[in-house]
Amino acid sequence: MMNTNQLARKKCVPCEGGVALLPSDEASKLLGQVPGWSITSDGKRLNRSWRVKDFVTGLDFFRRIGDIAESQDHHPDLHLVGYRNVTIEIWTHAVGGLTENDFILAAQISELAVELKK
Repeated sequence: MMNTNQLARKKCVPCEGGVALLPSDEASKLLGQVPGWSITSDGKRLNRSWRVKDFVTGLDFFRRIGDIAESQDHHPDLHLVGYRNVTIEIWTHAVGGLTENDFILAAQISELAVELKK
């Protein structure tokens, strides 16, 4: 089984609908490799939330996530609410659910340092 670091070293594969959805048991196994992330109740998305130090910290975090997303050509939904509550949702839009790409991106995001609210 892969660990978070091994998953983060992988590259997202191009997906225009040619990648199969992960069966729920495989998604559950990969979820164990991305601590702090959860699968939504409908089983179609990964999400994670942080309470960052302040608004500027949230924006900087999003900028760095954007750099990763562009390099992987896989783009999450980013939410900044209440000026420091950050939530990220990831799924493969082209197939309407989870693929290995989503877990790769989650692992890469998890490696980013971010200053949290104390």
